[in-house]
Amino acid sequence: MKTTIRVKLSVLLMLLIWVNTLHGQTTIYLKPARVFDGEKIYENYGVLVKDNKIERVGAQADIEKSLGKDTKTIVYKNGTLLPGLIEGHTHLFLHPYNETPWDDQVLKEARSYRTARAVTHAERTLKAGFTTARDLGTEGAEFDDVGLKRAINEGIIPGPRLLIATKALVATGSYAPKGFSSEIDVPQGAEEADGHDDLIKKVRNQIGKGADLIKIYADYRWGLRGEAAPTFSLDEIKLIVETAKSAGRPTVAHASTAEGMRRAIMGGVETIEHGDNGTPEIWKLMVEKNVYLCPTLAAGDAIMQYRGWAKGSGPDPDRIQKKKEAFKEILASGVKICMGGDVGVFAHGDNAREIEMLVEYGMKPIDALKAATSTNADAFHLEKQVGRIKTGLLADILVVKGNPTENIKAIRDIRLVMKDGKTIVEK
Repeated sequence: MKTTIRVKLSVLLMLLIWVNTLHGQTTIYLKPARVFDGEKIYENYGVLVKDNKIERVGAQADIEKSLGKDTKTIVYKNGTLLPGLIEGHTHLFLHPYNETPWDDQVLKEARSYRTARAVTHAERTLKAGFTTARDLGTEGAEFDDVGLKRAINEGIIPGPRLLIATKALVATGSYAPKGFSSEIDVPQGAEEADGHDDLIKKVRNQIGKGADLIKIYADYRWGLRGEAAPTFSLDEIKLIVETAKSAGRPTVAHASTAEGMRRAIMGGVETIEHGDNGTPEIWKLMVEKNVYLCPTLAAGDAIMQYRGWAKGSGPDPDRIQKKKEAFKEILASGVKICMGGDVGVFAHGDNAREIEMLVEYGMKPIDALKAATSTNADAFHLEKQVGRIKTGLLADILVVKGNPTENIKAIRDIRLVMKDGKTIVEK
C-alpha cells in the first residue's frame, strides 16, 4: 500500500513539474511586413519564437491557423525581420583613434580602465543589433576578453555572444608600439612568438586560456622603409594552423600585402583581414582554397577622415580610390566576403557603418546583409546556431523599420533586438 502511494505521489509530482515547465515557456509571434532569412526576402512571413529558439518560420496565414491562445503577437507594420547581425571584426578593448591614439591606449590606459570601456562597448554593439561578434585581439589587454565573454555568457553584463582571439600572435620585432630606445622592452599589442617550439607553446597557451580562434599577423609595417612586409614564414603559419586545428580552432590572418596573404592562404588560414593590396592571382587563390575576406572598409575610411579627409567634398584620397577599385575586382572574382569593420578604430555601436560601406563600394544591399548574417555564420562555424531565420536556431532576431534590401540605411532604424529569445531593445 505504502509503495503504491509513493508511486502515485511520484507520478503526481512529475506531472506538476511538467505542467509548471510548460507554463513557464514563452511563445512570441513576430509579424513583420517581410522576413530576410539570411539569404532571401519573403513578404508577409512571420516567425514564431518559443523560449530561446525559433519555433517556426512561414507565411503568416499558415502560422496564424495554429497559434496558441497564450501566444504573444507583436506586429511590425513596414518592418523587416532579420537574423541578429554578426560583427566579423571588432576590438572591444579599443576605442576610436581620434579620441586616443592606439599607442597611448596600449601603453597608458590601465587594463581595468580598458575593461570598463569594453563592458560599455559590448552593450552598444548588442543594442545596435549585433548579437554575435568576433573579437580579434585585446591589443595589449592580455586575456581580459576571456572574463568579458564569461560575464556576458552568465548574464552579468549585456553583450553579444563572443568568439575571442585573446592576445593574437606576432613575429618578434614586427608589431607595435615602436619608436622607443632599443634598451627598453616596450609592451606589445599582441604576443610575440617564433620558431617551432615557441609557436606551438604559445598557440596552445592561448587556447588553454580560452581562445576560440588564433589570429596571426601575416605581415605588418616593419619593412626597411616602414612599409608592410611579411612576418611569419609559410612553414611557421602551417605549424600555427596545424596546432590550432588539432584543438578544433581556426586560424585567421591580418594581411595586407600580396605575399603575406599568399603565405597565409597557403598556410591554411580561414579568413584574411583587410587584404588591401591583394592581386587577381590572390583573389583566385582565395576562391580555390575557400578562404573568406573581411575587407574592413570602415576602418580605412575612418582613419583617412582622422587624417583630415573631408568625406563627400573633393576627390577621394589615393588609398580610398585603390580600395574601391580593389573591391570591385574582389566582387567580380567570387571571393566570399565577410562583414567586419575593425570596430574600435571607429565607435562601437556604429557597426552598421561597414554594412553601408559594402554597398557604397559596390555590393548589392541584400548581399551586404548576407555578409553580416549567413556568410559570417558559415565562415565562423556558427551555421547551426545563428545567422539565419530557421527553425531550431537560436532566437537572435533584429527587426528594423523599412526595407534594408532596398535602402541599406534602414538597418539602423531598429525596432527590436532579441538575443537568445530575450528582448534587448523594443520600440
